Amino acid sequence: MSTTLLDPPAPPRQETRQRRRPSYVPWLLLSATMVILGVLTGYPLLRLVVMSFQEYERAQLMGQPAEWVGFDNYAAILTDVEGFWAVLARSLVLMVVLVVVTMVIGMLVALLMIRVGKGMRLLMSVGLLLAWAMPSLAATTVWGWVFDTQYGVVNNLLTAITGDRWFGYSWLINPWAFFLILTCIVVWGAVPFVAFTLYAGLTQIPEEVMEAAQLDGASAFQRLRLIQVPYIRGIITVLVVLSMIWDLKLFTQVFILQDIGGNRELTSTIGVYIYQVGMAQGHYGVASAIGVVFLIIMLAISFPYVRRTLREEVQ
Repeated sequence: MSTTLLDPPAPPRQETRQRRRPSYVPWLLLSATMVILGVLTGYPLLRLVVMSFQEYERAQLMGQPAEWVGFDNYAAILTDVEGFWAVLARSLVLMVVLVVVTMVIGMLVALLMIRVGKGMRLLMSVGLLLAWAMPSLAATTVWGWVFDTQYGVVNNLLTAITGDRWFGYSWLINPWAFFLILTCIVVWGAVPFVAFTLYAGLTQIPEEVMEAAQLDGASAFQRLRLIQVPYIRGIITVLVVLSMIWDLKLFTQVFILQDIGGNRELTSTIGVYIYQVGMAQGHYGVASAIGVVFLIIMLAISFPYVRRTLREEVQ
């Protein structure tokens, strides 16, 4: 039968080939990456879990067989009120403080970048990039010199103003001063990333919406609360979750400040505590159990965000 104008057009050949492409092709292309990631992350995780159920000391590193002890390592850390629980509570409180201070200052900087002119915005961007690009090791060492007992700027300035009673004073030995200095270091390094991310989100808000709210008489705080924050709520959620994870596994800054002069017993966080129990004391089995508990806490923190993301993708 001949083809008429009323017959439906035949699908293009390229579209036909795409429809016939088997569904396992994407999985085949991703298989190599999935295997590499599985080996690099799966084996260390499995090894960590296995060691957490063993009595693993320095002798086992020399080749002696490890003895299975069941949940003894977990029982040891869960009943250590002055050790594990004190460090965990200290880490959680520090995490909350760091996240709140970082998000507030980051939002203020992002809002300021929107209001200032192009030249000032460029100058602020350069300053933020310099602070962000500086390695944590170098930044912490510099802050340690600032509060040095004899040669630090702070002690010399206070000595010049009030007398010699500040000469030789150790700030880092005081836990409150230690965590105040630590907060300044961590926030100083984290604010640039948060500010840039929030600024990128705020620039996506249509100008017509902000101008209409301003014409209606909405104050700056009302525009922030009713328009800007709801518009970038997804970005804020991601930043909060990432900041919580980063701050909870804080290690470099705490370790360096302790090495300069901090009190190790009263200022250790969970990351440094795992290092002290495992590498310094040689109790690798107990340190592995702490690592497993720490991993469960991290998963509990990130689970609400992952569940919300999957729910939005399904919808």
